[in-house]
Amino acid sequence: MLRRRRNTRMRGTPSLDERRMREALALARRAAAEGEVPVGAVLYRHGQRVGVGRNTRENRNDPLGHAEIGAIQQATDALGEWRLNDCTLYVTLEPCPMCAGAIVNARLGRLVYGAADPKAGAVHTLFELCNDQRLNHRVDVTAGVCAGESGRVLKRFFRKRRREKKRSKVNR
Repeated sequence: MLRRRRNTRMRGTPSLDERRMREALALARRAAAEGEVPVGAVLYRHGQRVGVGRNTRENRNDPLGHAEIGAIQQATDALGEWRLNDCTLYVTLEPCPMCAGAIVNARLGRLVYGAADPKAGAVHTLFELCNDQRLNHRVDVTAGVCAGESGRVLKRFFRKRRREKKRSKVNR
């Protein structure tokens, strides 16, 4: 089941989903400061944070260094089990096919993501892996939480990267 939220600014107290997404956004900003694509993830079980992750692909030369994978691995280590059916993962960008597959395989109960990913989104945009009837598990999905802010973080990062690349070509 996919729930979409309109990208509106709420007045008053942010929802629990928004507060937790802001934690993921802080991790995304940290990844950007380290030269990584700014994606962050936090994983909660019964109100307790059990895993965090941010992209680390570039610095670790690891194609598996996605924020979601890091948060899932940290949670399974902390909990001592691989089934995360009573957990919620908050991630700033719609998961790619690898991460959506890991989410399904970890039997994650709920996924909340911010910005849609038109190039690699595998939860709703290009594929619907988290709710594919052919698979043995389906995930409750809420899309669009803090989508505007998540998208701005990504756009700023790539705009800066393009400027730096252009400057390096000029200086050659």
